[in-house]
Amino acid sequence: MIRLATDVGGTFTDLVGYDERTGEVFTAKSLTTVHDQSEGVLSAIELAEEKDGLSTRDVIFFAHGGTTVINAITERKGVKTALVTTAGFRDVLEIGRGNRPDLYNLQFKSPEPFVPRSLRFEVRERMDARGGVLTPIELADIDEIIQECRARNVEAVAVVFLHSYVNPEHEIACAKALAEALPDVTVCASHEVSRQWREYERSNTAVLNAYVQPIIKRYFARLESALMERDLTCPYYAMQSNGGISTFDQAQMSPLTLVESGPAGGVAGAARIGALLGQSEVLSLDVGGTTAKCSLIHDSSPTLDSEYKLEHTRIAPGYPVQVPVVDIVEIGAGGGSIARIDERGALRVGPESAGSTPGPACYGRGGSKPTLSDALLTLGIFDPASFAGGQMQLDKSKAFAAIATVADPLGLSVEDAALAIVEIAHASMINALKLVTVQRGHDPRDAAFVISGGAGPALAARLGRDLGVKTTVVPLHPGIFSAWGMLAAEPRADFRSTWFSALMPEAVSDLKGRFDELKHEAITYFAKGNGADIHYACRVEARYQGQEHGVFARFELDDDVESFAERFHTVHERAYAFCLRASPIEITMIHLEAILHGPVIAIPKLSSANRSLDVASKGSREVYFGGEAGWLSCSVYERAKLPPLKGIAGPLIIEEATATSLVVAGQELEITEEGLLLIRESDGRDV
Repeated sequence: MIRLATDVGGTFTDLVGYDERTGEVFTAKSLTTVHDQSEGVLSAIELAEEKDGLSTRDVIFFAHGGTTVINAITERKGVKTALVTTAGFRDVLEIGRGNRPDLYNLQFKSPEPFVPRSLRFEVRERMDARGGVLTPIELADIDEIIQECRARNVEAVAVVFLHSYVNPEHEIACAKALAEALPDVTVCASHEVSRQWREYERSNTAVLNAYVQPIIKRYFARLESALMERDLTCPYYAMQSNGGISTFDQAQMSPLTLVESGPAGGVAGAARIGALLGQSEVLSLDVGGTTAKCSLIHDSSPTLDSEYKLEHTRIAPGYPVQVPVVDIVEIGAGGGSIARIDERGALRVGPESAGSTPGPACYGRGGSKPTLSDALLTLGIFDPASFAGGQMQLDKSKAFAAIATVADPLGLSVEDAALAIVEIAHASMINALKLVTVQRGHDPRDAAFVISGGAGPALAARLGRDLGVKTTVVPLHPGIFSAWGMLAAEPRADFRSTWFSALMPEAVSDLKGRFDELKHEAITYFAKGNGADIHYACRVEARYQGQEHGVFARFELDDDVESFAERFHTVHERAYAFCLRASPIEITMIHLEAILHGPVIAIPKLSSANRSLDVASKGSREVYFGGEAGWLSCSVYERAKLPPLKGIAGPLIIEEATATSLVVAGQELEITEEGLLLIRESDGRDV
């Protein structure tokens, strides 16, 4: 019985399969097909069939993650969408918020809404903040909207009424009328996606959900049809942005939950590795072909971003989305990131990427610009003959020529220019890793550091040393780790609801009752009548009286006012470096995390057969470290043949089909019984 997962990235589509009977692992990596991502998925499956003998008839579980949703949004390739809202509120989507990330930027421009004003319609109706009807809905207003949507060939409609998160009665009536009159149009009511307050954020969430819903429905339909043609007829699951999985049907109802689908798989995998090592604090970094993505697992659970914004930058406010998303910081520094000299004569790396077509210069597919992968090859870290398990021969001369285009203007040797490219990418990754740790109130020295991706393990040792983490870990199959992580994820659903009250004994009692109601919703969602195998975590968002925003703190069923208040003060102090113990506390939102426990990928211990240091040895290779060290000879080992052991001194290189790991001088390598690579300092100090 095989569990199978595929992850569509910007450059490669990865596949991991696990046979529960034999422990056999199937892996494959194919180039991403941008025009139709399902083709790349099928290519990866075909490759696994040819290479490893994968039998699709034996697959009992299929998980899939990818970039379909995020690409449709960032490339503005969603469907023509209309917005129906309360009379007088059609411009909320465009007005947005008055706060700016770059306060003194006189050239600031608000983000362009995804629905133009001509497709934003109003209906006379009104609820008050408690859900009481102030103005009954005028269904006659919908007739003209229907005619206009037909005439404009609208494919999706978002319905967002004021205060519908409290009482969705009017939204339900409007959505029903629209769906009956426009059967071929997707209708998305905001209460189906978000039950949180803040009209702009909820409007944007509903609009974006409607914007991509037809796209994801068509994509899943194509993918399901193609999988069934290959006799892969098991249940299909989608990797969600919250670190869990859902069925394809559930994902199609709220496709916005897939916005960070692929990266969330890597975070789920890092949490699984942390559990194996007994580490509750895990720092995760995945360095792919286009970007590097990092996240923190705190108290053994992925950290969720309570205010996730698409396309948010230091100077752009982005688009807020009210769906649970793993707190991921993403930067444009991957294996395919292009190095260039800017207008001031400084060397830059990323965010532009060579992607899969034409790819880095060393791929020999027509690319000529220098990338991080070209630099790693030039330095001797990558082996041109064994890269990607020997499936792809790298051209060192093309990499050398590409690096020379930036080396000559800078007056550097090609090797020093390649080292500079790596150092710049390294600095960018350190800054990103500090964003999810230090700037969130967490000390990276308390965490294990799990690094993955095709380029990640080559940078792991230095990154871990500079951060001072407890241990640097290179997991199994690091180059396809996000796909592996999808097999470690369990079905999950998050239920959030705005709920206002001062923190008092009556409110604590009411909270327990409200969480019981949400638990019944979770049981229905998972179609589990007894709910016995569902694990719950209750969180409450609260704030000090007079504040605009709050923080989430864990809520226990035996909590009283004092115990919850103390937990809230602690969380607030970690986030903002202060707490106000004498200030009254207000509750603003409740959040139930529901996880359906079930089988996940096992991590068997290594077999001792045909494994030894001598058998694994592949000789040595010269690697350029710059400075006084210059070129150093590094022992090279094949990971698949290494036994469990401790104390191999660096510098050394570990090669495998999906990645190359570098251990630098002054460090030692340990290989656990499960085959994990642990890197620590030689003086006994943890990395």
